Amino acid sequence: MKKSYTEEVGKIPKAKIAVLQAQWHSEHTDKIVEKYIELLQEAEAKAIDIHRVPGSYELPFAAKQLARLERYDAIAVFGAIVKGETDHYQVILETCIRELGKVMYDFEVPIIMELLPVHRVEDLIARCTGEHNKGIEAAQATVEIIQWRRSL
Repeated sequence: MKKSYTEEVGKIPKAKIAVLQAQWHSEHTDKIVEKYIELLQEAEAKAIDIHRVPGSYELPFAAKQLARLERYDAIAVFGAIVKGETDHYQVILETCIRELGKVMYDFEVPIIMELLPVHRVEDLIARCTGEHNKGIEAAQATVEIIQWRRSL
């Protein structure tokens, strides 16, 4: 018999999580966020606050604003950057990774990053469904890092 999600990764009662999602490609990333929230609810997170911003470039700014509030055990960031014909993709990706890292280290709050850089929309769709849904990995990482911090 297959174990339930919480039997596999455990629970995080009273945890407060911020979900931060870029609106670009949300018709796909909504599926990732929905799975993430479902699993965190199973893990008994107390509060899951959802915040949406226009695009991926705004994610680090929003994460910093949320981290300043000092009310979250973790901030989960969801977005998709699809490669186009210009270098815009690379600039956005590198800026987001660098700045989200700064937020995590400066404010000492875990950032769970599911910012998906893909070459085609089909690659994004493949990461939004079934057992490949990136919301599963994000939920597992969230539970594990909160459990680890609580063990210190």
